[in-house]
Amino acid sequence: MLERFLGSRRVRQIQRAFRHGKITILCLVMTVVVLRGTIGAGKFGTPEQDFIEIRDHLYSRKRAEPHRVLEEAQTTSTETTSANANSYVAFDPMKLAVDEEDDGPKRDPNEPYSLGPKITDWDEQRSDWLKENPSFPNFIRENTPRVLLVTGSSPKPCENPVGDHYLLKSIKNKIDYCRLHAIEVFYNFALLDAEMAGFWAKLPLIRKLLLSHPEVEFLWWMDSDAMFTDMAFEIPWDRYKDHNFVMHGWNEMVYDEKNWIGLNTGSFLLRNCQWTLDILDAWAPMGPKGKVRDDAGKILTRELKNRPVFEADDQSAMVYILATQKEKWGDKVYLENHYYLHGYWGILVDNYEEYIEKYHPGLGDHRWPLVTHFVGCKPCGKFGDYSVERCLTQMDRAFNFGDNQILQMYGFAHQSLGSRKVKRIRNETGNPLEVKDEYGLLHPSFKAVKVSSS
Repeated sequence: MLERFLGSRRVRQIQRAFRHGKITILCLVMTVVVLRGTIGAGKFGTPEQDFIEIRDHLYSRKRAEPHRVLEEAQTTSTETTSANANSYVAFDPMKLAVDEEDDGPKRDPNEPYSLGPKITDWDEQRSDWLKENPSFPNFIRENTPRVLLVTGSSPKPCENPVGDHYLLKSIKNKIDYCRLHAIEVFYNFALLDAEMAGFWAKLPLIRKLLLSHPEVEFLWWMDSDAMFTDMAFEIPWDRYKDHNFVMHGWNEMVYDEKNWIGLNTGSFLLRNCQWTLDILDAWAPMGPKGKVRDDAGKILTRELKNRPVFEADDQSAMVYILATQKEKWGDKVYLENHYYLHGYWGILVDNYEEYIEKYHPGLGDHRWPLVTHFVGCKPCGKFGDYSVERCLTQMDRAFNFGDNQILQMYGFAHQSLGSRKVKRIRNETGNPLEVKDEYGLLHPSFKAVKVSSS
């Protein structure tokens, strides 16, 4: 009886333990399901994956704040970089001025420099072309030649922030003059020959333009730091009917004294003909940079009066060619000093008010200079030969002096030669073409405008 009782009790204990075990297992299963649901996985994974997910979930709050700060820092950094990329102030324009490597063929330094293949029959070629193209567009006036004014500047931005602004003023000034005198304009950025940089860059360009534009009779070169200050003056073309090269200069200083400043090559006229191609060929060999230019500079300093020691420049080279080969070139060269084809700014700019008071546009000479040339100012570079303040102040005055002659056609003028602001000088009229001025030069309203000197 006792054994039966004990066996029955053991069976019940076993059954109770079994039930408890099932409940425990069921609770464990429910716990896992609940935990996975809390984590948000929604799937059963391996034990290792479950551990990783639970660990990440437990530490998510601790990680949330630094993660958000890091995200904000990264976003701010990205936005700042983007803002700088769009900012003209923060952008360095010189980054765009990196030259590509020149992989082209190198010139043999032992061979004399040449601007291009030798041409000996250009006059015949040009004459034939003009006969074959009689209807080529022609907007020039009667009894004046077709003229192309050529100027330019470096392809790189100026080395100072204000330089490009003055280059803009300079080309605007030239366009105004050329528009009034039916002259075409070519503005050049390209350096056509790396060896002919600096003073000499104009020579390859001039030759290319002469050959590419046979319709042009005269090419007028003008430096970027020169401005027209007499908008009414007309070049006396008839005076040069027997000449091919016109420069501002003096015969005695060039031919007798061999003075290196006996002429100026900042503004000159060249006829489109075979003779011009020949003198360009004679002029160019001193130009290649490096040893050739340095050695030529020593010769020029030794042979020319008062020339400082520096590399060969185009002006000194032309003085040397004319002084030593007068018989070959002299008859076709006209050294002009009756008007200012080139006028040195240092002796002109302080007298503008006197010119306005006493004289009028259209004279072109010491009473009202055709061109004011800012030799030595170098507004596009880092340094010049004169005070920056004086150079820029006087360049503004020269621009405004010429600009007044344009603005007054429309009834306005600058408040002073030193001011950008303008004032009305003439009331509107119903018959503007009948307005008379005291000179009647070039345009019905072309006259000298009196302005204050402040």
